[in-house]
Amino acid sequence: MTERLEAHFFRHAYARLVASFVRRIGPRHLESVEDAVQSALLVAVQTWPRQSLPNDPMAWLYRVAQRQLASELRRAARHGELAAKHLLDDEDTPDVDVGSLSGDFREELLRMLFVCCDDAIPVESQLVLALKTLCGFGVSEIAERLFMTEANVYKRLERARHRLHDMPLADIERTPAQQSARLPSVHAVLYTLFSEGHLSSHAEGAIRRELCDDAVRLATMLAEHPIGATPAGFALVAVMYLHRARLSARQDGSGGLLLLEEQDRARFDPDDIAAGLTWLARAAQGSTISRYHAEAGIAAEHCLARTFAETRFDRIVDYYELLERLAPSALHTLNRAVALAELRGPEEALSILAGLEPPSWLAGSYQWSAVLSDLHRRTGRVDEAHRCREAALSSAPSDVIRETLARRLR
Repeated sequence: MTERLEAHFFRHAYARLVASFVRRIGPRHLESVEDAVQSALLVAVQTWPRQSLPNDPMAWLYRVAQRQLASELRRAARHGELAAKHLLDDEDTPDVDVGSLSGDFREELLRMLFVCCDDAIPVESQLVLALKTLCGFGVSEIAERLFMTEANVYKRLERARHRLHDMPLADIERTPAQQSARLPSVHAVLYTLFSEGHLSSHAEGAIRRELCDDAVRLATMLAEHPIGATPAGFALVAVMYLHRARLSARQDGSGGLLLLEEQDRARFDPDDIAAGLTWLARAAQGSTISRYHAEAGIAAEHCLARTFAETRFDRIVDYYELLERLAPSALHTLNRAVALAELRGPEEALSILAGLEPPSWLAGSYQWSAVLSDLHRRTGRVDEAHRCREAALSSAPSDVIRETLARRLR
């Protein structure tokens, strides 16, 4: 019965099979591959509950999808030679022990990850393509998780597929030098995927753990492979584990967000903290340092502090200064000011922000106004605090965020 399968089996099976077939026949046939795999999954959902579960469900799905894909390619006369070359007729195809090919599937998933992060694909399309092909989400699920319309998802997928249609099969096999050059883009997509689950910019559903889990799974797989075994890759995995450790403590029973000082630290996940610290230790080996090192250091300090008052904000301020040098951003300066207010008081934090000219996207955001409101309130500037508070509440992207701000800025 299908209930014996582990959670998310069909989503992960979809990703593994798509990656395997794209590896064999090329990314230009991605749509045909996706249709064949989806058809195999549908057959499984319809038949497995009435029958005994196959001994090797992945092998079963692989064979059904293979037949469907071969049939579809043979129907198109111009693809006849391709079908004969890459997808043998059923009677000529040996049984496939998919379980024994788990290592190969990891290789193929990573190849597909690098394909999704092709420089010619717009960044926003890279994320949608990764969610579709590597995480197994449908269009409606992607639209729900990224808070966009299904039509918008289709448009981004089409842009990505248009690029892939012109990509030769040989381009999937990249030299180590080519893969290393693309690693920063791959890391950025995985980081964005995790961020969308950890705290979405459209946070009606502020935390979505399944996105975080998929990002951790893919980032760990990459970091455990020789091509991704870099200090930056290790640090990225550390960031994810250390942030995921606090997910359960960040929401109350009704789904509302809890401030850091309100969180029950007994609910932090000790296994995720241990894993994050292990990866951070690995990231420290070597002479290179990345923005992910600084972010992992900040996350580690929050995880290790027994109480909010015992947080080592001096180290957090140092990490934010490092982060500003490695990846300059007004948002990092804003966060450093927040930490500095806890360390040395709100006046010094305000002096930093007074000399900062924030970009329009930050100046009009609820984060900027909320920080200023809190700092002015703590220094006794009541009128300015109220003005900034109203600006923060009016620009909050959701009721969840607005309620959290109202509580924090009372």
